[in-house]
This record gives sequence, C-alpha cells and structure tokens, in this order.
Amino acid sequence: MPVTIQGPRLNQASTCEPILRALPDWFGIEDAIVHYVREIESLPTFIAEADNQPVGFLSVKRAFDCAADIYVMGILREHHRNGVGRALLEHAEAWLAAEGVRFLQVKTLSPSHPSKDYARTRAFYQAVGFHPLEEFPTLWGEASPCLQMIKALPPSS
Repeated sequence: MPVTIQGPRLNQASTCEPILRALPDWFGIEDAIVHYVREIESLPTFIAEADNQPVGFLSVKRAFDCAADIYVMGILREHHRNGVGRALLEHAEAWLAAEGVRFLQVKTLSPSHPSKDYARTRAFYQAVGFHPLEEFPTLWGEASPCLQMIKALPPSS
C-alpha cells in the first residue's frame, strides 16, 4: 500500500493523538501522552498517510540552529516494517538539512531495559544511520533508562 508523507505542519495533535493511543507498548503512560499531544500542536510534524488515512507521524524540535531532536514518532503497528518510518525520517531529514540542521538526535529506552518493542525501535534507528551516544540511567526515572542516539545530516544541496 503506497504511503504519502505530508508536512511539516503545525497543529497536528488531533491527528497524532489516536496513533499514540493505539501504541500502548510504546506510549502507555497517560501523562506522557497528554504532554506529547500538547507539544505536537506547536512542533513541525510530518504525517504518513495510506489510503488518505494517517498511519504514522514524526514531530521534530529544534535544540539549536544546527541541531534537532526527533521529539516523538509513532507508526501504527500494522504498518511497521513497511517503510513508513524510513519515509517519515527521510522527509524530516531533508527538510531539516534545508533549514541548516547538521545533527539529529533521538532519545529512546536504552538496551539495559528489557523491552522487546524498544529493542526493535533501537534497531530501526541504527538501520537508518543513528549511533548510540550516551545513556542516561535516571533521566526518565530508574525504571526507564534513556539512550541518546545521534546522526549527522548531510549539508543541503
């Protein structure tokens, strides 16, 4: 099924919230969902659509002129491993590079956490060129050790 990517757009919380809620293995904490939804409203967000229905999204946050963060990304489970995440990331990277961003980071659960879902998440990020940079054992609390991953973006042509 072909996927199209729209964006970046602001004010996408109402599109992204149902996707977050459909992914309890990644986004199962209500306070975190509410926080993500509030932030997404003002962040550049890319939407993946299949058959004119949203199936995934990626929101980015600028840290500095040269650096940005994948603030949150979610793809409906039935669309995993179909290139949706890669397509979202390619569009976001091209836009960020055109904006002068040279480094992209993402924070996810570290390998010291036993989650198989997050092991697949880390494998995805490594497959698209991210490298582990630093682990923060208590950033999100002791039960959720954080891994910071980073990727250098090529200069925009």
